[in-house]
Amino acid sequence: MDIHVGQSFSFLVTMDQNASNDYYIVASARFVDASTRDKLTGVGILHYSNSISPASGPLPDGPNEGDTYFSMNQARSIRWNVSASAARPNPQGSFRYGQITVTDVYALLNRPPELINGQLRTTLNGISYIAPQTPLKLAQLFNVPGVYKLDFPNHMMKRPAKVDTSIINGTYKGFMEIIFQNNGSTIQSYHLDGYAFFVVGMDFGTWTENSRGTYNKWDGVARSTVQVFPGAWTAILVYLDNVGIWNLRAENLNTWYLGQEVYISVVNPEISNKTELPLPDNAIFCGALSSLQKEQSHKFRFSEASPFANSCRMISIPLLIAWFSIWL
Repeated sequence: MDIHVGQSFSFLVTMDQNASNDYYIVASARFVDASTRDKLTGVGILHYSNSISPASGPLPDGPNEGDTYFSMNQARSIRWNVSASAARPNPQGSFRYGQITVTDVYALLNRPPELINGQLRTTLNGISYIAPQTPLKLAQLFNVPGVYKLDFPNHMMKRPAKVDTSIINGTYKGFMEIIFQNNGSTIQSYHLDGYAFFVVGMDFGTWTENSRGTYNKWDGVARSTVQVFPGAWTAILVYLDNVGIWNLRAENLNTWYLGQEVYISVVNPEISNKTELPLPDNAIFCGALSSLQKEQSHKFRFSEASPFANSCRMISIPLLIAWFSIWL
């Protein structure tokens, strides 16, 4: 069973094997070199209550290391049980995402790291993200000009790669299709904050309009992180009903650090505290809005013990005396 970065699964195991001995449970890394895989192998023991002998012999072999087709076919076989009842009158499959009209399409292409202005950077659609000094949400709330641009391209542009603070302008309650095209040589995983999206398709090669004919429009799983195999694409559908500015990023730390991320802005045109809470009183202002910073009522002093620690010591003294009294 392949479990990719940022994913989790629950397993139902039927204990119907020979109960006279224990069994190995092995978790190991895939798509890495052999020396790394040996260091990242974890072994557990499945123990029957009436077992009389420990697990023995060599650890079981994993799947063929180079067989990415096996891993992709397994991922495509994981489906949502839409016939199961939920804690409401309608079944789980009543949200028929395959029948919703798509309002925005973004095909995000990642490439191997490249030099931009003399520095090694990673990109999505030829843009390497750089964080501004003023937080995006504060800049949006206070209409600070020049902090970011709502001009992120929906496909790869024929122009040199660049470093920029360009974000996606999402449509509130729109239905967005995002295609991740991985032209790199390693597997990538992408995470979207604030949402669970439907994984509707993946395949090797280059995504085209005809690829939509292979989409699973009925029982695809909903998750927040999805894998994209090298030389392949993965397509997701997401309903933008959560107001905010949400990060879409590569889960590989090196790739993320070098700029492979983008933000999606989702704004409710009708200002309402029901879809987005107001700015808290203790918000921290910086960058172009640093002059608005208020004095914080709570500050941490790292050079000395905190007042809380002192009070804890004073409380512990009578407790210690009481403990001695009980035993004396």
